[in-house]
Amino acid sequence: MQYISRNLDATLDLGDILGRVAQPGDVYCLLGELGAGKTSLAQGIAAGLGIIETINSPTFTLIHEYQGRLPFYHMDLYRMACVEEGEELGLQEYFWGKGLCVVEWPQIAAELLPRDVLQVDISDQLGARLIELTGHGTRSRQIIEEVDKIVAVKY
Repeated sequence: MQYISRNLDATLDLGDILGRVAQPGDVYCLLGELGAGKTSLAQGIAAGLGIIETINSPTFTLIHEYQGRLPFYHMDLYRMACVEEGEELGLQEYFWGKGLCVVEWPQIAAELLPRDVLQVDISDQLGARLIELTGHGTRSRQIIEEVDKIVAVKY
């Protein structure tokens, strides 16, 4: 499923919807170049979980934890050197836990991820953002269906 975001508010709004439909154990993998809007989308997701704290990129700490309707684990693996570092950090405990994991730069720890993840590709399209959701399992495809229903009603 593809969505066009023409501004920050539209990205935050889609993130909010993704946060509202999230269930324990969901993993959202955010892919895109530096500055694509991954952290902005994560901020919207946090809002959809009812989190009122400021959400910043965890680039230097790798993981920020927040409490909302579900525990929210925001990960930025850009500076992670190798998959072994992810194992040492216990990433799999987060991925298989009871919260929502939102992972920026997930390709670095791909072998640690569960099979059923929601892939979110963000790219620049003539000044707008193309946000493409791809489900890699039953649950992630269900997320896309739920998001699409909400977007259809809302817009």
